[in-house]
Amino acid sequence: MSSLLKEFKAFAVKGNVIDLAVGVIIGGAFGKIVTSVVNDLIMPPIGVLLGGMSFTDLYINLKDIDESGKMSLAQAQEAGIPVLAYGQFLNVVLDFLIVAGCIFFLVKGLNKLQRKPEEKPAEPTEKECPYCLSQVPIKATRCKHCTSHLEEAAKA
Repeated sequence: MSSLLKEFKAFAVKGNVIDLAVGVIIGGAFGKIVTSVVNDLIMPPIGVLLGGMSFTDLYINLKDIDESGKMSLAQAQEAGIPVLAYGQFLNVVLDFLIVAGCIFFLVKGLNKLQRKPEEKPAEPTEKECPYCLSQVPIKATRCKHCTSHLEEAAKA
């Protein structure tokens, strides 16, 4: 039991777990901000432009009750009328698109900030023959073009 507790403690205090917890908490708070932006700032002007409708109250009645068309979504749900609340769905889709866009631009920005490792220049695979100036493999001891001894040229 003691080793299991030690293993759990080592897991819990690792940086990745703490970073993940912080990310989840900040993500939840960010989600609330985006929901408020959509519901309180974006959708009301769109509703006014479309004739004063409230997107949160848009729904399709799945039962044939005449007076349900005059009810708000909350009243219809309270009355037990089955509905498809597509107005709320539009709000949630807009929330998602804003959050996904923000995450995309955040990751894109972080990728630009990360330094790329410096690449080492590639080792040469060929060398130049000092006699005929043609390219030969680096390990060659004799030129394949002029048959000169390359080791002697390197010593001289």
